[in-house]
Amino acid sequence: MNKQRIKNDLQKDLHNEIYDQTEEGIYFPRHGIIATGEYFDRVNDGEWTRTKNLITKEGLLDVLNTYFIASKAKPAGFYLALFNGSAAPASNWKANNFATVANEITSLTEGYTSATRPAFTPIQANEDTYIENLASTARVVFATASQVNVTGTALLTHSARGGTSGVLISAAKYAAARTFQNDDTFDIGYRFALA
Repeated sequence: MNKQRIKNDLQKDLHNEIYDQTEEGIYFPRHGIIATGEYFDRVNDGEWTRTKNLITKEGLLDVLNTYFIASKAKPAGFYLALFNGSAAPASNWKANNFATVANEITSLTEGYTSATRPAFTPIQANEDTYIENLASTARVVFATASQVNVTGTALLTHSARGGTSGVLISAAKYAAARTFQNDDTFDIGYRFALA
């Protein structure tokens, strides 16, 4: 089966909602393909925790179109965003509404100190069927007069904090909020897999 045919079939299945949103990821039963992702994080060089994510419909369409359409430009970069909203990520979330629905943390004085979202810089997939940045995780440092709560992380294709352009690839809400004091560090990793 050629790439164009696979792309067309997967796009039809997405459009006709012939897929299952499972705890593991998005499963395409007619093709036996599952797309999954998970975030890794640690506070102040402590123990790593892992949180499964939701890959958005916008994100999956972008991945398919970028890979299978020769004329579709690859995004210039991928960026991690932190949020503190109470809503659980939904498949219809998009980059143009993410900052609002997730309550993205945009303050430099009551949030992390980077002017932009930290870059996600994955290593190339080889024998494994995933990409990840665990060899070079993103690190942010917090500034606060009291404390900052983070309830989740997302992966987008635009670097501007609070920005509304680009594509929202995925998002995850933590089981318990991460609480940060002034000068605390937060390392963020992400893995995206197809099986």
